[in-house]
Amino acid sequence: MMNQNPDKIFATEVVRKLVDAGFEALWAGGCVRDELLGLNPADYDVATSARPEQVRKIFPRTVAVGASFGVIEVIGPTLPSGKPLMIQVATFRADLGYTDGRRPDAVRFCDAQEDALRRDFTINGMFFNPISGSLVDYVGGQIDLKNRVLRAIGDANLRFTEDRLRMLRAVRLVPRFNLSLEENTRVAILANSPAIWTVSPERIAEELRKIFQHQSRSAGVGLFIELGLAKQILPEVFHSETLHDYKNLMAVINCLPLESSFPLVLAAILQNLTIKQVDEICRKFKLSNLETGITHSLVLHRESLQEPEKLRMCEFKKLLAQPFVTDLLKLMGANRLSSGLDSKPVEYCLEKLNSWPREVLDPMPLVGGEDLKLLGLKPGPKFKQILDLIRDEQLDGILKIRPHALLRAEELAKLL
Repeated sequence: MMNQNPDKIFATEVVRKLVDAGFEALWAGGCVRDELLGLNPADYDVATSARPEQVRKIFPRTVAVGASFGVIEVIGPTLPSGKPLMIQVATFRADLGYTDGRRPDAVRFCDAQEDALRRDFTINGMFFNPISGSLVDYVGGQIDLKNRVLRAIGDANLRFTEDRLRMLRAVRLVPRFNLSLEENTRVAILANSPAIWTVSPERIAEELRKIFQHQSRSAGVGLFIELGLAKQILPEVFHSETLHDYKNLMAVINCLPLESSFPLVLAAILQNLTIKQVDEICRKFKLSNLETGITHSLVLHRESLQEPEKLRMCEFKKLLAQPFVTDLLKLMGANRLSSGLDSKPVEYCLEKLNSWPREVLDPMPLVGGEDLKLLGLKPGPKFKQILDLIRDEQLDGILKIRPHALLRAEELAKLL
């Protein structure tokens, strides 16, 4: 087990208080898997025989995040960062039917063994007692983890019918932990993949973020394709389950830096579509305005810096000043490297980006809207045109001081 950390200490204390109150309590799910792998869990979950109302009586600060499903969030001490420690405590439960392919219609509280049997994969179905240091494994998760196998618990087809997001979770877990996909589990995903859109777009997007941003993304995208999920989720790009059909795309993904943002990887996948299609896909997944804007800009400008030394200086500076330029250069570098081209244009841009101070790259405008109003101009198309022309000449180095820019504004007002 790993060294102590605040989350782990608090998760142990939650278990101890529940046990002291006469209930069974265990760490559950992914945190147990990660601990066995020697990893630091992102969070800890506790499963218990205590009912939600009993959990709330034991702990002074709680939030009922899913009381009808037996889930209570216990709030602990506040960290120096100002963020409080939080642990989700769930009552052992059996799920009673899934009509929407997402959440159970109802639950029945039960014991630990029955709770384990309703979970997704064996490696996620183990419990651990941090007080005694003992593993509680009703599903063979320890053996599968040792053998690096991802296996659905029980009937794989039933597990994916219950919650079809589990199919994408498999795509994420297999490469992340260097696992092989058990054959019955693979067959069940292939059979159920056409129904993936019973899952909400937001939940699909969240799993794609985890797959695309992780350093194992190449294997993740490959499995995403092979299991038929890519064809269902991104039919605009993927039309088959044969990896060879996407060798150029996979080459680009392989050439992306290990640390890559979700919009960057998404843009690499979507870059041969029209901008209209890109925007429609971002809306389909209900991405944030920021993610949509960056993805849009990366696809739109993916070829804009191929010959940077030939660009007009104002256009070059405006591109380098964009907040997405680092991702743009990463995409450009991956595209060139995957095609056997050198990285000279990327290096040229990076050299300018690193050597030009901000006041050279993106100086304060010499003229603003208020100046044009004083010249008697009213806001409108001509107004913006003058401001844009003056800004371009400033970035080109033609206009360097404000008096000259004001004179140029007067001249343009008469010409346009």
